[in-house]
Amino acid sequence: MAVSALSASLDHWLTEQALPLWRDKGFNDPDGGFVETIDLTGQPTRDNLRSRVQPRQTYCFAEAGLRGWAGDWQGASTGGLAFFDRVFLQPSGFYGALADADGTLLDPSFDIYNQAFALLAFAYMARAFPERRAEMAERSTTLKAKLEDWCKHPVAGFEEDNPPRLPLCSNPHMHLFEACLASEEVEGFDQVGWTNLADEIASLCMDRFIDPQTGALREFFDHDWAPMPGDLGRVVEPGHQFEWAWLLLRWGERRGDAGAIVKARRLFEIGEAHGICATRKVAIMQLNDDFSVRDPLARLWPQTEWLKAAIRLAALSEGEAQVRYLGSAERAIAALNLFLDVPVKGLWRDKLPESGVFIEEAAPASTFYHILCAIYELKDCLARIQT
Repeated sequence: MAVSALSASLDHWLTEQALPLWRDKGFNDPDGGFVETIDLTGQPTRDNLRSRVQPRQTYCFAEAGLRGWAGDWQGASTGGLAFFDRVFLQPSGFYGALADADGTLLDPSFDIYNQAFALLAFAYMARAFPERRAEMAERSTTLKAKLEDWCKHPVAGFEEDNPPRLPLCSNPHMHLFEACLASEEVEGFDQVGWTNLADEIASLCMDRFIDPQTGALREFFDHDWAPMPGDLGRVVEPGHQFEWAWLLLRWGERRGDAGAIVKARRLFEIGEAHGICATRKVAIMQLNDDFSVRDPLARLWPQTEWLKAAIRLAALSEGEAQVRYLGSAERAIAALNLFLDVPVKGLWRDKLPESGVFIEEAAPASTFYHILCAIYELKDCLARIQT
């Protein structure tokens, strides 16, 4: 099938199967709160609840509403955010990490990753509910200020906590970057503040996270933003090569920064050339910095990031280059569809080991954010290409 037909099929899966299922079985009425997992028979589990799942699912249903989904996205998104606040919000103004299935907090600890998704949810709630825009703008500004007061790095970016702990990580910055790009476009938000922070993170990525010799993005760093000494500093994740490429393409196009687009293309090339298993045809979890395989496990989420980067590169290209990127997007869709091929449509498998036999386990709600975003990005970029 052509990419457009594959896109239509994924859109049908999302609107007719996944969103209804996750609204019905993945959200606890009337008290709110999204479940952590749904088992492969279609029943919610009582797994502990990670903080990040609540704003990620809030984003999903708010975005679905903005895109015209006819189901009850309002109840899910507002209820999910209310539950997130009630269960996880700490006196410090930050969100804790883990609760049990009944909403009793188990781990109040700080993780910048969770705060990044709170910021993303605020941006989409402001867009989906204009009457709450002023509230979300204030909450967004307040949380950003708290982060800058609590764990701002003296050079650029953020520490992992206060007092600082090592390693410093690129991954939370990736999600902060995503939140910045969403927030700078919301009317009534501190657009100057969010734009400045987006630019700072983009520069940190291009100057420190990306290795100047190979063009690969590393995961772990010492306090000076040099690669973490030893084996940990060698970790390169194909999924994050793709995800950072997608973000840098968006930022580079907005800012007119051709250098960012060049770096993004290189990140994509590394992920595609070295991070796709030749046998299973799926993106794997980890490489070493010499591009040898470190962890051959394939999870669902890197397939979505492969797709997002490929289709955006196609939208920014012409001629043979566009054809090549569209071909890569088709391969990414094929990889994604392997994980979506389950008896209860709207669910997914998460882990495909080197054996080629999926691990049988419940579908994690946290993955929905990746899938939904990829399906909408595919649709948007194809519209640009076909215009």
